[in-house]
Amino acid sequence: MLLRHGRILDPAQSIDGEGDVLVVNGRVARIALGSRIDAPSDARIIDCDGKFITPGLIDPHVHLREPGGEAKETIRTGTASAIAGGFTTVCCMPNTNPAIDTVATVRYIEHAAVEAASARVFVVAAATVGRKGEQLAPMASIAKAGAVGFSDDGEGIANPALMRRVLEVCAAINRPFMQHCQDAQLSEGGVMHEGITATRLGLLPWPREAEEIMLERDVRLNRSINAAYHAQHLSSGGSAEILRRARADGIRCSGEVSPHHLLLTDEACDGYNTQAKMNPPLRSARDIADLKRAVADGTIDVLATDHAPHTTAEKSRDFASAPFGIIGLDCALALYAKALVEDGVIGWPRLIELLTSRPAQLCGLDAKGLGTLREGGEADITVIDPALAWTIDANTFASRSRNCPFHGWKVRGRATMTIIGGRVLFELPTN
Repeated sequence: MLLRHGRILDPAQSIDGEGDVLVVNGRVARIALGSRIDAPSDARIIDCDGKFITPGLIDPHVHLREPGGEAKETIRTGTASAIAGGFTTVCCMPNTNPAIDTVATVRYIEHAAVEAASARVFVVAAATVGRKGEQLAPMASIAKAGAVGFSDDGEGIANPALMRRVLEVCAAINRPFMQHCQDAQLSEGGVMHEGITATRLGLLPWPREAEEIMLERDVRLNRSINAAYHAQHLSSGGSAEILRRARADGIRCSGEVSPHHLLLTDEACDGYNTQAKMNPPLRSARDIADLKRAVADGTIDVLATDHAPHTTAEKSRDFASAPFGIIGLDCALALYAKALVEDGVIGWPRLIELLTSRPAQLCGLDAKGLGTLREGGEADITVIDPALAWTIDANTFASRSRNCPFHGWKVRGRATMTIIGGRVLFELPTN
């Protein structure tokens, strides 16, 4: 396979230039910048004129719902959604039923991912048994079985002594801990951001401090431990400032932001719109500006969808009882382009870095050759048309669920081809 005359963007190698990429036997055989590669006689030639050739996109925060939530999503449908969005690798969260807190469950997911024969799936396992925040899971054996990180995602670990122990274990076994920053007492009963919209709708509020206090506690705990601490789906400008200050103080920490927290405010919940109900909640325009600034200055250095499928029946409940979460794998790339590139926050090369090499480094996937296009390495490649205008239609998503607040949005930029291990697993139909 020969990818001809595209703009090759590989931030891990500081590559940004026009050229060709040759794939042979599932691996990147050659990269030629500013010159042509003579195509082997049996090679498929793919015209990439006007397109980007990038390492396969990586999403470190996805809910595949299997086992236990197959009515919402399965590993097969979730990974199909991933490749349609240009993601070659996803890391699945442990808030399944049962939770991913045993070696056996890790192996089940790995087997199911192989059977799906789609995007690569790596496991982020629970740090505590059943995600209950009471007792450590067998983290060392789970890591040895293949888990690339740990999180009780969906819950924050409330007990500071236990949290300290989790960080110590993560440091010892060289795995990141990904915290869902939520103080359960401050957020108790809350269903949306504490603000005018919540007051007008008569809905219980969820203050920024519920996120910020746990993040502040955690970075202080990690000062002497030096674990790879990662704050998930930041929603508050105050959280970005805590992270910025901690990094300046030399504390090892990183953070991510999702498309919805860069594009939507709490006003999207007007009319009791459950499609805009998520955890953490949508906040204010000021928070969006602060989060964008944190992306621009490198405080936030990972992008993640927090793809969270729910059935139509569940999202049709009244606002207070409907579940939190939205899906986003199919359309995340265009949404990030809208929020960050079109608004002049960062350019495409930096966006690709936040979607490839940075999440690869977070989860140790760079050691597996992912997140880059090195010659001799795995040919996980995403071809992107940055100018392609399209309308988001949740009804066409590969996901089992349809809970997307961006349905009907007109956007620009889309993955036109997703290649994993040298095989074309997704190709956008041409009209």
